Amino acid sequence: MSDFQEENDELLDLEQTPSAEELQNQVKRAQNELLQLRQRQDQIEKEKDRLEELTRRQDDLERGRNEIADKLTRSIILVQRETEEAQRRLEQLNTIQDSFAEHLHNLEEINPKAWNGRDLPRELTRALGTVDEARSAYARSHAKIAPAPDAEMGGAMDSGAMFSDVGEQDFAYWLRSGLAFTLPLLVLGVAALCIFIWHLLTAVQK
Repeated sequence: MSDFQEENDELLDLEQTPSAEELQNQVKRAQNELLQLRQRQDQIEKEKDRLEELTRRQDDLERGRNEIADKLTRSIILVQRETEEAQRRLEQLNTIQDSFAEHLHNLEEINPKAWNGRDLPRELTRALGTVDEARSAYARSHAKIAPAPDAEMGGAMDSGAMFSDVGEQDFAYWLRSGLAFTLPLLVLGVAALCIFIWHLLTAVQK
């Protein structure tokens, strides 16, 4: 009986042992499964890299947006201030231009040749007042229209410029400036005096 049992067990073992073909099929299935796992791993790694790149770009976007938004905000405030200052400056220059044009027109209307002897003192006083008013307007406004030195270039304006800084002028400059300011007045006074004397002589001769 035991011999029979042993033979049956050997037959069962032979039946359960896979054949060479089955072994090859199992190996192929295992290789295919391993290949699929590797492909899946590559896909997962690629997806991981893609998500990390998206995260990095989102961080760059947020950081860049905040940075440039802050700069633009500050720049807008600066531009608004500069615009307001430029408008105020333009209004100031327009006012000065109108004032200078008016005084220049008044000076050009002075015509000593048209004065007669009787009205000479009054016209002369009026003309001198007009000149003084023009001089005062110029003195009040010339500093406001003087261009500022270019600090970035480090260049200084010529000391003989018309609107140069007052503290940088020497005595010779002010002497020349004084002569330039008073010369028209002197010429006008001499001319008026000559006309007045001529009228007096004419009246005496008559």
